[in-house]
Amino acid sequence: MAKTIKEERLRWVVPIVQKEIHLVDAAKVCPYGKRSLERWVAAYREHGEGGLIPHSTEPKHCQGETAISLKERVIAIRKKTKKCALKIHWQLKKEGILIHERTVGKILKKESLVRKYRVKKIKYEYIKAERLPGELVELDVKYVPGRIAGKRYFQYTAIDTASRWRYIRVYGEQNGWNSRLFLKEVMRRFPHPLQAVKTDNGFIFTNRYTGTYKRLDRMPVGVHAFDAFCNKYNIIHYLIDPGKPAQNGTVERSHREDQEKLYGLHTFNNLRYLQRMLREWNMYYNNLEHCGLGGKSPNEFLAEYTKVNPPNVRT
Repeated sequence: MAKTIKEERLRWVVPIVQKEIHLVDAAKVCPYGKRSLERWVAAYREHGEGGLIPHSTEPKHCQGETAISLKERVIAIRKKTKKCALKIHWQLKKEGILIHERTVGKILKKESLVRKYRVKKIKYEYIKAERLPGELVELDVKYVPGRIAGKRYFQYTAIDTASRWRYIRVYGEQNGWNSRLFLKEVMRRFPHPLQAVKTDNGFIFTNRYTGTYKRLDRMPVGVHAFDAFCNKYNIIHYLIDPGKPAQNGTVERSHREDQEKLYGLHTFNNLRYLQRMLREWNMYYNNLEHCGLGGKSPNEFLAEYTKVNPPNVRT
């Protein structure tokens, strides 16, 4: 059994060169084809066994090769921000540097800065619903990894599905009261009125599946405090199906960004440092180019939309 490409090629070439078999007959059983055998035989006769060693087909020099300084810039952005090739292309475009996203991808691949193992996923054809800012906001809670001064903290997250604008805040407890305070803060900061929110079925958002209100017919007795707050401000409260976090995919995806680019890179020793880093991270996120927005940041998307459709004044 051949262990190298050179040995495998020799296995087919040597009998042909020594005239033990005709090339035409060998091509009938060779899995590589007649043209490959002819090329290998010619290389063997001209250069010997060294001619069968595979060489890179990449050109040694290219007239339109990307400048080394630009390659170093792309690599530095990737290592610092973990942005994909398309987002790096958008960032450099804003800086006045024009480089195609496929060129950026080739640079990252050559430097081994891409994921090596990719799981092939089933592709579904989704019908993308065009929403307006404030039409649907997803809410969720994430545990802050570890403990800070011996205490557990919880990150409340709200993200607008149309503009990807996001607001996050940390609380010492997760309960219905903090859920209402957080939603009220989101309403104050978001430039457009909220029409609907979507949450999971946690006890801080609903009593449909938990506590003394749990019923076989899934109809809660009484009104949850969060629902009462939404009713007060004419906000529709949607619930995802139990055990289907993908239905809250926008906020879940943002939580993955938090874990990879904030909590995974920093250690927090006190609450003030955590709150300061969260503010800076949230500002960075709202000014980051998003693929779902065609290269615009959430703040840019809202600015353009607000210019055409001024928000109603909330009383």
